[in-house]
Amino acid sequence: MGRSFQEWLKQQDQAVVAKTRAGDEGNKPLLNQLNWIWVNNLMKQRADLNPSSAELLDWVTSGQIDAMRK
Repeated sequence: MGRSFQEWLKQQDQAVVAKTRAGDEGNKPLLNQLNWIWVNNLMKQRADLNPSSAELLDWVTSGQIDAMRK
């Protein structure tokens, strides 16, 4: 398969990651938080840093990230 979520996260701008996750670091990452990083990459012309659909599906189905919280 592709990259794990943690491998992908290490490739991102850590200032953006910190801002996106601020106050929620103790919980599993949410898909919505990942979307904020994704949009930031697109705005900075860095779409190459975004995950593939297969990676996203793997991260959600394997429990690396949550699609939503109860």
